[in-house]
Amino acid sequence: MTTRTLTPEPATGPSPARPTTSGAPAPSRGSGILTASAVFVGRATRHSLRDVESMLMAVILPVMMMLMFTYVFGGAISPTGGYLDYVVPGIVLTCAGFGAASTAVGVAQDMTTGTINRLRTMPVPSATVLVGHTVASLARNLLATGVVLLVAVLIGFRPVAGVLHWAGAVGLLALYILAITTVFAMLGLVAHSPQAANGYGFVLLFLPYVSSAFVPVDTMPGWLQGFAAHQPITPVIEATRGLFAGAPAGSDALVAIAWCVGIIAVAVALTAYLFPRRVAR
Repeated sequence: MTTRTLTPEPATGPSPARPTTSGAPAPSRGSGILTASAVFVGRATRHSLRDVESMLMAVILPVMMMLMFTYVFGGAISPTGGYLDYVVPGIVLTCAGFGAASTAVGVAQDMTTGTINRLRTMPVPSATVLVGHTVASLARNLLATGVVLLVAVLIGFRPVAGVLHWAGAVGLLALYILAITTVFAMLGLVAHSPQAANGYGFVLLFLPYVSSAFVPVDTMPGWLQGFAAHQPITPVIEATRGLFAGAPAGSDALVAIAWCVGIIAVAVALTAYLFPRRVAR
């Protein structure tokens, strides 16, 4: 007796299509500059909010300086009173420099801990991390400036500026803060450690003391008056002081804007030149 083996006949219809595979994955489009910048701004802002001590110092330090100069030195500098109205713009700019110095430390930390090199392996523009540090520092310094002005009003600061004068003064202060912050971001890029970044910017923090921030330029020694009158901080202070007093924006405002725009342009150009060379090491 024979056994028949039934063999299934091949299907006569078309065979089902098989998914095709490729040797390389589809390239990712990555994140655009605006999207990446927004992400890094949020990152730097969260770091600032978590660093409670630095946030408090950014507010407490300018307030303490203003109280010291007003109540300790003010009577000797201006016995007739009114020194508070004179010194408030200088206090704001001095402490804006201290606040911006933290930008150099933050950028240096990202450079030395490998964060930037890690970002280079991702589909994002790694240079936008510098934008995040700069914008977050600007917001933090503007907040501290608002607190300083509020405390100044509480202890007797009485500006007679109108709405347009206030807008001009705040805009000029914001432009200066942006300028000094871009400089500190560039210094953090070239520094080899956060401590070195902090030291590089230490010299810049003395510029307000050699300006019209705390005393008139003509009271300084003759050999120092030329530098004090023609450095970038003096026109910013004089223009801000005039706007708070309700005076129209004059030549000091134009010179101050030119200084700030020039500083920003030079700092951005140097950053664009140094960044690819620094991260390639």
